[in-house]
Amino acid sequence: MKERVILHCDINHCYAQIEEMKFPQLRNVPMAVGGHEESRHGIILAKNLLAKKFKIKTGETLRDAKRKCPELVIVHPNYDDYLYYTEKVKDIYREYTDKVESFGLDEAWVDLSSSSIFGSGEEVAKIIQKRVLEEIGLTISIGVSFNKVFAKLGSDLIKPSGLVVITRENYKETVWPLPVEDLFYVGKATKRKLEVMNINTIGELANTGVEVLRKRFGKMGEVLWGFANGYDLSNVTHIDYQREIKSVGNSVTAIRDIINYEDAKIVFYVLSESVASRLKESGLKGYVVSISLRNNKLEWFTRQQKRDIPTNISKEIMETTLELLKNNYDFSIPLRSIGISVSMLVPDDYPSQMSLFINEEERDKAKRIDETLDKIRNRFGHYSIHRACVLLDSKLTGFSPKEDHIIHPVSYF
Repeated sequence: MKERVILHCDINHCYAQIEEMKFPQLRNVPMAVGGHEESRHGIILAKNLLAKKFKIKTGETLRDAKRKCPELVIVHPNYDDYLYYTEKVKDIYREYTDKVESFGLDEAWVDLSSSSIFGSGEEVAKIIQKRVLEEIGLTISIGVSFNKVFAKLGSDLIKPSGLVVITRENYKETVWPLPVEDLFYVGKATKRKLEVMNINTIGELANTGVEVLRKRFGKMGEVLWGFANGYDLSNVTHIDYQREIKSVGNSVTAIRDIINYEDAKIVFYVLSESVASRLKESGLKGYVVSISLRNNKLEWFTRQQKRDIPTNISKEIMETTLELLKNNYDFSIPLRSIGISVSMLVPDDYPSQMSLFINEEERDKAKRIDETLDKIRNRFGHYSIHRACVLLDSKLTGFSPKEDHIIHPVSYF
């Protein structure tokens, strides 16, 4: 069987680099792309190389970043520009193959297995790096390997403008000595659990019995064991492939701490209407409602509940949301961010079993109210109509989830 040739291309510090390309003077100062601290959307989204020297990290608050580097220049994000330039970069990738799979705005896998006419994977990677720099003005790091996971890992090893080739012959020397958290999908929580098992490197993970990992982590343990051993067989999708929507959600970092149930309730009203609207726009409804909560100590947790029948009605989403909130949080620590998502999705016309305990007339009325709100907002804007309760604290609820929806990387699975 012919060996696969897969590239993972990563635009270095993407948002910050695009801002530097637009405004070259920013290359001479420590700079980061971040939100608005006054509205509490104040985290670092990307930083340039000079800011990196101050150990500024993506995801930390602007306040913490400023403590490390008082002269740090903050540029507010311009997502239209980021979408435009990253698509220009991906257009170059698409000249070499029809199998280009985006992973967020700044990353993409490129499958060259059937495109040897342009040269080896390493040769094409060098050509792509040169073209992106000369034609767009951006640097990219590329990993080349026989599977997607090792290709991504390779693109992370050298920045900026790195090029790392990981083969079946060298992966044990290249990959296995690396910290286990460098492996795709090993986050902080998983890392801590692996450390308890005395697993600190990718090689140690690879050489742990798969049954031991499955027992500790379930199916995910087997997946990580396969990743560490180079057994990832997932395909790079075709450029025309439409990824299935697995969930629809919105979250917000509140302008002030959410200190009690009533605060959370009115914010959740805004979020539930947005999620319901987006579900209907996509022609979907879902069985599972989830809430995500982050307190002001930056500790996260989620809870979910499955409904008897799928829904895209804001009233029903809200009812389940408030039940989850009441049963799982006491507000002993104020909340900084909250979110709602709906998953286990089915088409809106998917037949549901009738229930004696559900008033279908009331459901239909609630859905018509949602649709009327959507029509008014689509014509006159989000702020043209509100539920009266959200006006109890218009600063806390004064945001538009759909319009402010930030672009996040999609899930690998």
